[in-house]
Amino acid sequence: MEKQKISLVKLFFSMMTISAFTFGGGFVIIGMMRKKFCDELHWVTDDEVLDMTAIAQSAPGALAVNSAVIFGYRIAGVKGSLLSTLATVIPPIVIISVICMIYDAFSTNVIVQTALQVMRAGVAAIIVDVVIDLASNVIKTKDILNICLMAAAFIATWYFKVSSIVIILLFIALGLALSFTKKGKEA
Repeated sequence: MEKQKISLVKLFFSMMTISAFTFGGGFVIIGMMRKKFCDELHWVTDDEVLDMTAIAQSAPGALAVNSAVIFGYRIAGVKGSLLSTLATVIPPIVIISVICMIYDAFSTNVIVQTALQVMRAGVAAIIVDVVIDLASNVIKTKDILNICLMAAAFIATWYFKVSSIVIILLFIALGLALSFTKKGKEA
């Protein structure tokens, strides 16, 4: 992939725009960041998005902020990380501050409540799109182990209600064990 010159201004305003229009949680922002930075600007690859998403989800904290830190760092180093994080937190801080000031009118307004209920359907569709994209990237690798692990993790969470924390910790341990096993065979 041919690298383009990275504009910190473009990175900042792209992240701010994405953050301002992200409703529904961290996976929505990842989908929007993938479309912007991978498909449109070609600053990262699909594989990098998958790796960065795994890291962001595994780290404590808000997925949107974690993703901003990782994407920003990958795209433009420490400056990119700081700018992406700032750009990601500004819109929610402003929006939540305004909502807090008018909360009573906001919480009982029938029009606002209806709009929020309708938005849920759109948010659900975006999250499903992101999940399908991430799963298809794993399937495209044709790595049977990773595909089976993905299926096992889904079954464990969906049917057996295993905590995502347990799954993440198990997968970190498994990844480390596989990494050490590979290094041992290469030595």
